[in-house]
Amino acid sequence: MARVSQEHLDARRRQILDGAALCFARNGFHATSMQDVLKEVDLSAGAVYRYFSGKEELIGAIVAEVLGSVREAFEEVVHQSPPPPPDELVASVLGKTLAARESLVVDGRPAFPRLVIQVWTETLRSEELALILREGYGSVRAAWGEIVEGYQRAGMMRADVTPDHVARTMIACVLGFIAQQSLFGPAPVEVLQDGLRALTTMRAEGTAAGGSQLG
Repeated sequence: MARVSQEHLDARRRQILDGAALCFARNGFHATSMQDVLKEVDLSAGAVYRYFSGKEELIGAIVAEVLGSVREAFEEVVHQSPPPPPDELVASVLGKTLAARESLVVDGRPAFPRLVIQVWTETLRSEELALILREGYGSVRAAWGEIVEGYQRAGMMRADVTPDHVARTMIACVLGFIAQQSLFGPAPVEVLQDGLRALTTMRAEGTAAGGSQLG
């Protein structure tokens, strides 16, 4: 019997994850059955269950993959001195995250933002998924915290600001932007980048030139 290559196994796993993500974004997690997933990916039950035991494992794998890629993107710049300004960094990471899933489309609109909302809703019911999400966001927060420390060492940010507070704020901005896309339609990441740049270069009235700012 011919041995299946790792490349083939990886491609099949990718096919299943993308098909499941599309189903979840289109119909919601609970309204999607495994039969829906099998039909979407045009594979037998045996082929799919070889990789995933059911819907819970599928959505957990999707969430872990997305958060892992985001964490890795931030960790790549942790040791840059100084790290890129927040607006550039957020636009770069979010742009790559959305571009990697641009083929997932529902009713002519990107499906990824809708999928994010579905995941948030499901975490209220599934403690297992909530744990995956907490661990993933924890690692992203930690990476952001290190980046903030880099800003502080470079004199780009006040030293008396708690790095984790900035990390939580930046993550909140990104999540809010994704939620807006789900509710109101697509928007280019440049919208978020421009807004962050404007906010982080504000100066309080009377602040001397050269005062502390983000970038």
